[in-house]
Amino acid sequence: MSDPDALLVREAQGGSRTAFDMLVLKYQRRVERLLSRSVRDPADVADLCQETFLAAYRALPAFRGESAFYTWLYRIAVNAAKRHHGQRARLRPMESLDDDEGTFGTDATPSDDATPESLLASRQLALGLNEAVEALADDQRQALLLREVDGLSYDEIADLMNCPPGTVRSRIFRAREAVAARLRPLLSGGGGRRW
Repeated sequence: MSDPDALLVREAQGGSRTAFDMLVLKYQRRVERLLSRSVRDPADVADLCQETFLAAYRALPAFRGESAFYTWLYRIAVNAAKRHHGQRARLRPMESLDDDEGTFGTDATPSDDATPESLLASRQLALGLNEAVEALADDQRQALLLREVDGLSYDEIADLMNCPPGTVRSRIFRAREAVAARLRPLLSGGGGRRW
């Protein structure tokens, strides 16, 4: 599989700031979205995104193209998030997140015909989904989010996670099963269907 960014990367490695700026423009939102999955504070996400691209710029001369540029950038961003969490754990070990902070679908605007019961059910389902995803093992959560949120193929996920596509399929299958098991009590009217 050839890297669609190879030309821009070569030009950036040759000193073209414009080429690197184009790579930043292309991937900034994806990197921010990736970081926001594990870092809740938007200001920290912005700082880590900037740190990711700065680290990529500094390391660009050493990039050999053995993987796609985004795969390489993804790993830099993941490492930045891990360092951030390690620093926060050392600085504030007793800090806890708000119950609603960083949840998916809990702040949606209700429709005009929504009843209090349906709003409560939707909120409980969204919170349950968020808790179920957060409870997954890191590798399962990462694979599931890359597939379901980012829409990446199994091969792309395998490249990003540095494992065979079969392992990715297995992780996603186990993640879906675990999430479905945790959501079944909330979906009692759904006839036991998988999500």
